[in-house]
Amino acid sequence: MGNVAVELVEGDITSLEADAIVNAANRWLKHGGGVALAIVRRGGHVIQEESDEYVRRHGPLPVGGVAVTGAGRLKARYVIHAVGPRFGDPRGDELLAAAVRNSILKAEELGLRSIALPAISTGVYGYPYRRAARIMAKVLKEVAPRLRSVERVIVCLYGDEAYRVFEEEFSKALSG
Repeated sequence: MGNVAVELVEGDITSLEADAIVNAANRWLKHGGGVALAIVRRGGHVIQEESDEYVRRHGPLPVGGVAVTGAGRLKARYVIHAVGPRFGDPRGDELLAAAVRNSILKAEELGLRSIALPAISTGVYGYPYRRAARIMAKVLKEVAPRLRSVERVIVCLYGDEAYRVFEEEFSKALSG
């Protein structure tokens, strides 16, 4: 996609080398489960402390919004916390697209070269993999031409089923 390499990987986002990793967060940036908990466990409690400070200063994030903290002991420089919607929200697809778009554009704003995203909203928020993959691929196609600093987008999927579905959808959407 132009100057942007898109990679799908199966594994643990907390072990990836990227300038920023995206956390599938809740509005209050309380990292108590899923990807969020894994990030704090590996990166250190400083990530939760910075998140708490962000919410104290700015209030809870809107669904589709993002916030940035340091990455503690992670290989990344930053964690971009993105709030995805719950499946079934009438504006869910639009809000999921916003969470993905805002994450990538925040990396661009920070002048970063690489960003790793999980399958936002597919865990406890219940989004089906196929639908989330289509939305993410569409957003990547839309924003890639506008990116100047971001050269590499890694989509990190947890589990074989997620990887297989994203691979199918991305190859359909991003080929050509």
